[in-house]
Amino acid sequence: MKRDFYEILGVSKSASADEIKKAYRKTAMQYHPDRNPGDKAAEDKFKEAAEAYEVLSDADKKAKYDRFGHQAFGPGMGGGGRGGASNMDDIFSQFGDIFGDEGFGSFFGGGGGGGRSRGGGGSRQRGQRGSNLRIKMKLTFEEIAKGVTKNVKVKKNVVCNTCAGSGAKDKNSVQTCQTCGGNGQVKRVTNTFLGQMQTVTTCPTCNGEGQTVTAKCGSCRGEGKVFGEETISIDIPAGVQEGMQLSMSGKGNAGERGGAPGDLIIQIEEEAHTELVRDGLNVAYDLHISFPDAAFGTTAEVPTIDGRAKIKIPAGTQSGKIFRLKGKGFPEVQGYAKGDQLVYVNVWTPQDLTSEEKAILEKLNNSNNFKPKPDKNNKTFFERVKEAFN
Repeated sequence: MKRDFYEILGVSKSASADEIKKAYRKTAMQYHPDRNPGDKAAEDKFKEAAEAYEVLSDADKKAKYDRFGHQAFGPGMGGGGRGGASNMDDIFSQFGDIFGDEGFGSFFGGGGGGGRSRGGGGSRQRGQRGSNLRIKMKLTFEEIAKGVTKNVKVKKNVVCNTCAGSGAKDKNSVQTCQTCGGNGQVKRVTNTFLGQMQTVTTCPTCNGEGQTVTAKCGSCRGEGKVFGEETISIDIPAGVQEGMQLSMSGKGNAGERGGAPGDLIIQIEEEAHTELVRDGLNVAYDLHISFPDAAFGTTAEVPTIDGRAKIKIPAGTQSGKIFRLKGKGFPEVQGYAKGDQLVYVNVWTPQDLTSEEKAILEKLNNSNNFKPKPDKNNKTFFERVKEAFN
């Protein structure tokens, strides 16, 4: 089970964006792999911190997390970007904003050596990250109540099969960048009155990739992606609500020349039920019964999310009476609570009466039993409704 993101960074829910940023910097420095070589536990905490920061540093994602917790992004859907920040290359790509262009080099005594060495000694990044995609998904009450897996065909940019995303015509068309020597970064030494200062910046020739393409792929024209279609299996957790957004990392548009793919954002829409109405975790149903049934009592069959259920209507039931079917509502997305179904009784008043029926009713109307009487507990209709919801 995932730890609370605020707990991971050691901040409160009221922490400012600057405080969250500083807390992430401190935690990432503590568990950085270069400071803890071969320590799997430290690496896991490093990734955990990156995932927490990725969500809490984004106002939209933070708001969803504060409301729904980890379930806001669905099971197996990560924190909302870069696969829950579990990919090390993607984590290091964040450091330009958090730690500056020098990465971790100057902090670890590396003289601005370009951060952690990953295949070539530099902070190499591949291509440009793909854009996010948004789709709307309409769900029935039954699907929302139980959770559902949907297979959806999504038209988007996919990795080019011809060049496997490299954007090159063939392997001989890819060469080591002559400007940075394949590191993806260039160093600059400046003389100051304090001595020499060394800075590291992204290579302007290869844009940090460490390689250049001399001949482009004919299928994708060097972009490493083409327009296509992918069938994606989406797991929707039980209890989602209208307007909620789920995120599947890595299922958006493919990136350019091997860049990380974007995310797929799923916006939930509720399909109106023919008989039931949703109210948070509860559902409501209007039950209409005849006057004789209200007077004598009866058994009525009502629709529920799970099917149909029978309820007993006691003799003398008044119009406005509310019956509660425990546990027949929606489950809570994060937690164990479950709503109820509220059945509102409406006694139907006939409109077209025969002369014989009118005579019978006129006779009954003279009986004291047919005179309206106030609620014995002196409760108003609104008080009864409030009581039913509590």
